[in-house]
Amino acid sequence: VYEVLKGRGTSWRYFPSLRQIGLGQSRDKAAQTWKINAAAEALRAAGHEVTVEVDNGITRTFAEAEAGRYDRADDRAERSAHRSETATANGERMWSETSQVYEALNGQPILVGHHSERRHRNLLDKTHAKEGRAVDEIKRGRHWASRAAAAERYRATRENVPATLRRIEKLEAEERGVKRGLDGRLDWDADGKLRMVKPEGAYLERLTVRAEEIAGELEYWREHVVARQAEGVKVWSRADFAKGDWAHFRGTWFEVLRVNAKSLTIPAMVNGGRIVGKADNRMGWTDTIPYHEVSGRKSAGEFAAIVADPERVMELMA
Repeated sequence: VYEVLKGRGTSWRYFPSLRQIGLGQSRDKAAQTWKINAAAEALRAAGHEVTVEVDNGITRTFAEAEAGRYDRADDRAERSAHRSETATANGERMWSETSQVYEALNGQPILVGHHSERRHRNLLDKTHAKEGRAVDEIKRGRHWASRAAAAERYRATRENVPATLRRIEKLEAEERGVKRGLDGRLDWDADGKLRMVKPEGAYLERLTVRAEEIAGELEYWREHVVARQAEGVKVWSRADFAKGDWAHFRGTWFEVLRVNAKSLTIPAMVNGGRIVGKADNRMGWTDTIPYHEVSGRKSAGEFAAIVADPERVMELMA
């Protein structure tokens, strides 16, 4: 079965922990019926008897699913750290053993024609091979150390407030699209009249399940942002800025040229420098930065007072 499925350009793979073949990244989501049906047809063509059963009932809340993801990330970090330690220890041990061989040889050249020549060459060949394996093991250790560090950062990266705000914005856009799908679309009937066509069957089920999923995800992430705000994390918005203020973005202070609903208009980013005002804009265009990318704000008055004092300018560079 796996031989039939693995080359179909989809994410079918074997899950050792489940001892089953499944679709990657599919848990807690509506069934991807187009992939399932295509796989079923391929298996039937290969002579297998296939029965398809789909249950789109949501068995876990998004909070439970998210907690499960964090637990698996912790497990990955622990496994990767163990593999890194093992590989690094093996590499260092083999490297030490090769060093001892070279130290024992003490630069002794191969005596061509002597009865020791073959033994000497074999020893050097084996030592060179062990050196290569030692380097490979040390590289493998670094690889797994990097994997362990990535797994340890998983939760912090996922719960980062700017990343969360971007995720909420994307989910809200998808929610609007799903709602439009559920509301139906205008289409011509057989009599040439426009009528509203409502979704039916599997398509309706898929939209309904996805709407429930999005609602759960939005509730979870919005609560997360509120909790982080209660802890002191600032979430900038339109109400915080006025034209002429200054916004800190990726290490540079930009003068605010216009305050928009979801972003700030600033001088072109390619102007260069750590302080870029309207007068510094050498380009013929402006750029925008979304509020969730802003990392600081100063009013026009505050900024002018700082710039007027050379010693305080360093505050802006910090």
